[in-house]
Amino acid sequence: MTDVTNGVLHTLFHSEQGGHEQVVLCQDRASGLKAVIAIHSTALGPALGGTRFYPYANEEQAVADALNLARGMSYKNAMAGLEHGGGKAVIIGDPEQIKTEELLLAYGRFVASLGGRYVTACDVGTYVTDMDVVARECRWTTGRSPENGGAGDSSVLTSFGVYQGMRAAAQHLWGDPSLRDRRVGVAGVGKVGHHLVEHLLKEGAQVMITDVREEAVRRVADRHPSVTVAADTDALIRTEGLDVYAPCALGGALDDDTVPVLTAKVVCGAANNQLAHPGVEKDLADRSILYAPDYVVNAGGVIQVADELHGFDFDRCKAKAAEIFDTTLAIFARAKKDGIPPAAAADRIAEQRMTEARAAR
Repeated sequence: MTDVTNGVLHTLFHSEQGGHEQVVLCQDRASGLKAVIAIHSTALGPALGGTRFYPYANEEQAVADALNLARGMSYKNAMAGLEHGGGKAVIIGDPEQIKTEELLLAYGRFVASLGGRYVTACDVGTYVTDMDVVARECRWTTGRSPENGGAGDSSVLTSFGVYQGMRAAAQHLWGDPSLRDRRVGVAGVGKVGHHLVEHLLKEGAQVMITDVREEAVRRVADRHPSVTVAADTDALIRTEGLDVYAPCALGGALDDDTVPVLTAKVVCGAANNQLAHPGVEKDLADRSILYAPDYVVNAGGVIQVADELHGFDFDRCKAKAAEIFDTTLAIFARAKKDGIPPAAAADRIAEQRMTEARAAR
């Protein structure tokens, strides 16, 4: 553990908690920045993952989230066929209260100090305009605005990828990829969720929504009067006749309380780390609920930001995001063949790709 002037920079090497290569704790007293950068793997290339800005209760909670998210990015990037490993950063604090240009610039300097081992982008609590500021101090920044050489909002392709994963689940379970007349519950209609709703409605699905923010629900309901609004997530997951449940907010949506009462036959959503703990994937399988692994179906955004590093082309990215349909089907087939839950099948495929990459290097 080493101290660096101008705040504190601790570099920790972990053999536990998923075998992370590096964890960096960042503090800049002048701006009030406290952040964690976690690099899980660089086997496939530089670690790539977004920056989450969130009011964690304490530093331990922030580190735990960064570790989990970084590991998920390794698997996500591997399954998306990208030449990137996995990393994630979290900034501790309420972005509505403490986010400033000075803080974002300080954060950019910390990312830059890693020399390209970690490439950052947007996540919960950070936006394209924020990445434009970070990029002023760090060239390893994606998710920037088109005016600043970036691709802009990645939520469009994230939702498109989730939609493709949902179609693959329908194909596997019902023999037809169409979601017409299927009843889909979307929990969280923010940056990604509201785009997903539009894909579903365009295909003729019956959509029910909920969100902790009334303004987010109102925005979608006003624009799409055919949408049904549930009182809360608990009411949504208990709705009789629900075909698909799409968790699109924060992680941990599938736990010991929600899985037993879930009525849907498919779970496919945009949220990261939907399984609250190991074993939930088996609980879903035991109830014959088909789970589309979150890091597979929500990879559209990372496909976009990775492409930005090489000169963004939307059509090229959309074509690659469309491959999520086939990737998801392949995972379901592997799960059936091996007699394991889809989450375990996806992990095996991703781990094999990372192992082969390490051996090749």
